[in-house]
Amino acid sequence: MLKTNNASIYYETAGRGQGIIFIHAGVADSRQWNNEFIRLSKKYYVVRYDMRGFGKSEPVDGEFTHLNDLIALLSHLNIDHPVILVGCSMGGSIALDYVLAEPEKVKALILVDSAPSGLQLDIPIPAKFKLVEEADKAGDISLIVELETQIWFDGDRKTSSVNQDIRQLAYDMNLVALMHDAKKLGNRLPDSQIHAVKRLAEIIIPVLAIVGENDIPYMHAAVNYLATKIKHYRTVTIENAAHLPNMDQPELFEILLLDFIESDLVRNF
Repeated sequence: MLKTNNASIYYETAGRGQGIIFIHAGVADSRQWNNEFIRLSKKYYVVRYDMRGFGKSEPVDGEFTHLNDLIALLSHLNIDHPVILVGCSMGGSIALDYVLAEPEKVKALILVDSAPSGLQLDIPIPAKFKLVEEADKAGDISLIVELETQIWFDGDRKTSSVNQDIRQLAYDMNLVALMHDAKKLGNRLPDSQIHAVKRLAEIIIPVLAIVGENDIPYMHAAVNYLATKIKHYRTVTIENAAHLPNMDQPELFEILLLDFIESDLVRNF
């Protein structure tokens, strides 16, 4: 546990070598990276953590930013070389903000179904989001979790067609996050005074964007938007995967990560 700004942030480290930091999605926690944490620790120094209000990192009273918590964690770990950040969804947004805040400390960035802070696109919202709002007004956490699991894990696939054990993990992680949120503790502030969407041209490190084929239309549009703004940027779509593609297709996801991390572009940057 890292003690920072009145909170205790749970984290794990393993392996040696190039530092790779995994930042989970807003509907998950560090368990999202179970496969990557174990597999990549054989070659690299890997770090995963539960953001404040997720997993084992309990919410507490007071103002905070997820960016400052990440900065505190990396300072605590005292890594003596630029790291590679891997962020999914909200975790990717935080990773982008970190790159802009501490550019000399990041070697490369992997965004997984992520959008920059401040990005507004005129994209239709799936009908199930309205059902989530109604369930929230009714205080039905179980229904909220099921609907959000359908949106973010199932995507536009039939629930019966996905891996049920992995789906249950996705459900459980989001349930913990919603139960923490229900405690109404803490006041999250913006990670930056200037949204990342206005500063994307400043990002010069190599960036890989991975998107699940079955994710919502907004995420596909966000990935395409980033491609028009960041210089060293490439995208890959993972078939038969939604918003958490590393959980859907762990073997393919690992291959994509290693191919990028070990590419000449990243090695020589």
